[in-house]
Amino acid sequence: MKNVLQIVILLIILMGSFSLQAQTKLGIKGGFNFTFLNEEQGNFGANQKVQTGYYFGAFTNLNIKNKFNLQPELLFISLGDFKFLNAPIYFKYNINDDFNILVGPSINYFFDFFNAKLKVRVDLGLTYNLSSRLDLQMKYTIGFEEIAPNGIFLGLGFKL
Repeated sequence: MKNVLQIVILLIILMGSFSLQAQTKLGIKGGFNFTFLNEEQGNFGANQKVQTGYYFGAFTNLNIKNKFNLQPELLFISLGDFKFLNAPIYFKYNINDDFNILVGPSINYFFDFFNAKLKVRVDLGLTYNLSSRLDLQMKYTIGFEEIAPNGIFLGLGFKL
């Protein structure tokens, strides 16, 4: 647990230093997630179950060129009995002043498993700017393994 805390602190410091160098602001976000799990029901096959949870964390937005940005994030996610860190790195495209598309990989560190704690997923997201500091966010996460299932995240982001 001590190593995880050190990693979290290091990632927050790195995000803050990138933010200062790129003249962008650090932000916070949070919301709810809905994860779709496939469970075996005896000899009857797979049954899809929806598990709800919450998430919160920090992000920064680094301007690359014109409408292209890089947005690293660090999120804590709670989903029933599962708790994990999610570190997506999004390539962000500004469609216009209000809408953005985010695509990228996310690395997940699960606290609750004895082995195979690191998982990689792909995220697809949209943001809508409600104001210059507040935005509405939605992302769909695609898991490649049983322990990293698909999910939908809905929340708000606030630029500090």
